[in-house]
Amino acid sequence: MTEVLRVTEPGLFTTIQDLGRPHAIASGVTPGGAMDRFAHSAANLLVGNNPGAATLECTVVGPDLVAAHHCVVAITGADLDPRVDGAQVQMWSAIPLAAGDALKFGGRRSGARAYIAIAGGIVGDRWLGSLSTNVMAERGGMHGRPLAAGDVISAAEPTERRIVGRSVDPNRLPPYAAHSLHVIAGPHAGHLSPDAAFVIGPDSNRMGYRLQGPRLDASGEEVLSFGLVAGALQVPGSGMPILLMADHPTAGGYPVVATVISASMPVAAQLAPGDEVGFAETSIDAALKMRAAQREAIESLVS
Repeated sequence: MTEVLRVTEPGLFTTIQDLGRPHAIASGVTPGGAMDRFAHSAANLLVGNNPGAATLECTVVGPDLVAAHHCVVAITGADLDPRVDGAQVQMWSAIPLAAGDALKFGGRRSGARAYIAIAGGIVGDRWLGSLSTNVMAERGGMHGRPLAAGDVISAAEPTERRIVGRSVDPNRLPPYAAHSLHVIAGPHAGHLSPDAAFVIGPDSNRMGYRLQGPRLDASGEEVLSFGLVAGALQVPGSGMPILLMADHPTAGGYPVVATVISASMPVAAQLAPGDEVGFAETSIDAALKMRAAQREAIESLVS
């Protein structure tokens, strides 16, 4: 284990995340993990890591970091204008840092969450088999909290040496600019109008997005509680839907009108308060094809 990055400014909400705790859902523990799993996995593979290794998830405003040791990083997901010693660097590519190099972000240009992977994988507190930060439980990652100024980020020893310059074909990225999410009809599909359009509300977070827009036709009565997944579109009594995200509860009793397909969840993860979003119903066959295409894009990075 080597100390590789020092935090001078933590950014708005920067946490250590991996692929979460799906095995703990049956015990009532939220799965958590990276919001944009495509970007997270791609960042890891670009630096020679296992796709499930831990990365830094940076939300809207990126951190200021200084390399304490030479390392290789990759930055994917949202374009927060990454710069090394003031010079712009390429995203979706493996980038070498020398000791003393300053990695900073100029400002949000698109998307909401950027991912920083470090060759070797970030080391942090492990809870229930995962390094992902669960802020509510104060467990995992950097002592169960977002990064703070003065923190030191360590990484394990890299397993690959020839990774600098590895990059992702832009044509194989999810359609981040398209804010229409593909959905499968839910058990209460009659409540959702196919042309409904919404705006991500200001009180949205990793648990879920509160959507503002047309009131959906919901009875206001709860249904029998059932298991939930990320992407479920719940309708509480207010009629204002909630799109469940990575830190979603494991069960609930609000009607679910649709579920965003897994291939559209990276796009959903890059939405920020104030962004518009719509929904397009698709078939299960089409959803499986889109998921397979994303899997092939990720697998193309495996050397």
